[in-house]
Order: sequence, then structure tokens, then C-alpha cells
Amino acid sequence: MTMPVISNFNEAAISTIFDKIVSHAATLGYFDSVLGHEPKNAPGNGVSAAVWVQSIRPYGSGLAITSGVLLLHVRIYTSFLSQPYDAIDPNVLAATSALIGAYSGDFDFGGDGGVRAVDLLGMSGTPLNAQAGYVEIDRKIMRIMTISLPVMVNDMWVQGSSANG
Repeated sequence: MTMPVISNFNEAAISTIFDKIVSHAATLGYFDSVLGHEPKNAPGNGVSAAVWVQSIRPYGSGLAITSGVLLLHVRIYTSFLSQPYDAIDPNVLAATSALIGAYSGDFDFGGDGGVRAVDLLGMSGTPLNAQAGYVEIDRKIMRIMTISLPVMVNDMWVQGSSANG
């Protein structure tokens, strides 16, 4: 008797992965707020963070199951007009570095949610990285740093053929 192949990537796994990423940010002490979605309104004063999914794709497989990469964005925000101006980039960079350090230190999230690893160095194609920039929300210019967080997940999709033989 053959046992059915079970996919790990379901609503519970997705929630677990998001919860891990949000909790890393929330426990660091750098952020006034951490959202599990792109903000619809300009974040308040101070430094804020938000997490959302950017893309998903297959990466590697066995005989009956495909693993994949979930690319999440973690964006750090602060007002472009924060005082003192000379502290804007150092504050954003410190928060970014702390997050990258947290993801490096817990690179497999304890295996929770089927996570194999945060792709620190790009073995799946995209390494963990961050890019600075600006974004306008509610007519307010925000200084941002967007972390691209590739999360490699084991056994995301069951393989099978629908062809009749």
C-alpha cells in the first residue's frame, strides 16, 4: 500500500512563516509598529516595518513533491522629515542590520512551516538583501529599506500526472 504524499505548504504553514517574520521584527525593539501587510496609510513617527509576499516559485524536487521559494519583502519605514535628519539613514540601517542578523541567526525558523532555510547567500537564485529608497504614502515621503527575504520551503506541492495511460 502506498502512502499519499502530503504537501507542507498550507494555510497553517503560511501563517507560521508570516508569524515568525513579524515576530522577529517585533521583538527587536527597533520598531514602533510591525504590520503583516503593506500599510494602507503612512506609518506614524518613528520607525515601522511591514511584511508581505512578493513572489513564489518552485525550486527543486524529489520524485513526488516540489519544494519552493517564497520571496517576502520586509520594508522599514521612517518619515523623510524625521529629526534630526542625520539620524534617518543610521536608524533605518540599524533596524535593517538587526533584522538581517535575526534572519541569519534563525535561518531555518526551527523548521516551522516546512522552512528549509532563509536563502542567505542565494543558492536558489536570490540572496537575502536590502535596498534603500523612498516611497510616498498619504502625501508623505518615507525613507525606506526593503529587505528581500527568500524563504526556501520543503515539500510545497505534490507532483502528479493527470494523463490517463
